[in-house]
Amino acid sequence: MIYVDADACPVKAEAEAVATRHRVGLKLVCNGGLRPSQNPLVEVVYVPDGPDVADMWIADRAGPGDVVVTGDIPLAAKCVAAGAQVVKHDGEALTERNIGQVLATRDLMADMRAADSFRQGGGKPFSNADKSRFRDGLERALRRAQSTGGA
Repeated sequence: MIYVDADACPVKAEAEAVATRHRVGLKLVCNGGLRPSQNPLVEVVYVPDGPDVADMWIADRAGPGDVVVTGDIPLAAKCVAAGAQVVKHDGEALTERNIGQVLATRDLMADMRAADSFRQGGGKPFSNADKSRFRDGLERALRRAQSTGGA
């Protein structure tokens, strides 16, 4: 199964294309605002509004043989600990080897933003190259998940 933290996810269409190609189920988990897909492999899961409700839903289900697509680092850490393969929107794999460093960097950057009230937020626009890297990263994650069982 592929679980996508779908609220504000820029690669839902790419995830659906990869899932379809591999004939793997895809669950788009969100608080609302997504239309149901006509694709029989895709299920849109609507969870109640609230902080981290979608994250908790995914974390409670993801495990060995599954792939999780998220930009939420604490969710990624929970899913990695549960044995799932995790890929960020830019295609970067989050694993047992790198999740600690990624969490630490996230916390450091949050502290820096909080300390500098003049710092402007926002990142660079999401490009076609980013989407291509994501597709490649998701393909690799699916192969790893299939070799560990389940998917």
